[in-house]
Amino acid sequence: MIDKKHSLLVEKYRPTILDNYVGNESIKSTMNQYIGQNDIQNLIFYGPAGTGKTTLAKIIVKNIDCDHLYINASDERGIETIRDKVSGFASTMSFKPLKVVILDEADFLTIQAQASLRNVIETFSRTTRFILTCNFIERIIDPLQSRCQTLKIVPPSKLDIFRHLKKIAKREDIECRTGDLTTIVDNNYPDVRKMLNTIQVSTTDNKLNLDTTSLVSSNYMGKVLECLQGSKPKFNDIRQIVADANVKDFEEFYRYLYDNSDKFAQGKEGMVAYHINEYSYQSNFRIDKEINCMALINQLIHL
Repeated sequence: MIDKKHSLLVEKYRPTILDNYVGNESIKSTMNQYIGQNDIQNLIFYGPAGTGKTTLAKIIVKNIDCDHLYINASDERGIETIRDKVSGFASTMSFKPLKVVILDEADFLTIQAQASLRNVIETFSRTTRFILTCNFIERIIDPLQSRCQTLKIVPPSKLDIFRHLKKIAKREDIECRTGDLTTIVDNNYPDVRKMLNTIQVSTTDNKLNLDTTSLVSSNYMGKVLECLQGSKPKFNDIRQIVADANVKDFEEFYRYLYDNSDKFAQGKEGMVAYHINEYSYQSNFRIDKEINCMALINQLIHL
């Protein structure tokens, strides 16, 4: 049963120690050494969404003696964030031996903000460490990468994730069929966060009841991605996929396209990110959000 302190499965089962973190054994070993020394290098964790980059960063700051600051750069991406919040935190006196700044989704930071961050890292190198997470390491400027240890977070295997979800279902006393868990893993891999959310919203009276409509809706994103990866993506094929899914809210889809843009952008990830941001913003003011989405698809096809 989900306790009141943690109403979300994704938070209740977020690991707080390295022993409970699934996968990336060599990285875990390195982090264990850092924790033992009560000091770390400046770090960049990169890899697909939902694979545990943020969780790993939070485990580190929880298990060393430090003051820390957490910032989600997708919400605060400008140079003001670095000059005011980050620099302000790094310059203050602390009674702890170390200060750590976590910049989550750092690939959202503007170029100017990243350049400013590089200077802050150098200025406060004696007292402050930095942990950046990002989906796309190529969107982090080289001078910033050179000042950090870059570590690729590889998703656990589907089998490992399946076993992990099965343990959680057992602990929560959720009755579920093996086939349903397999479907959840297949439809959402490698995003464990999304898998847990799917289990939670699909569970009633301690029984997992998958909504086939939501599964179709979730799966349509993968089908669109497959079309965009083709040599000649067809607009009408994608329009039919989107129409059949009967999608009402496209924000998750826009984020999915951004997270997977390296699979179809062919070196134009910057332009893809620009268009996704533009149409995602415009969606707030459009009555027919599906038309707005398809206008974006048209832009992506003709890049």
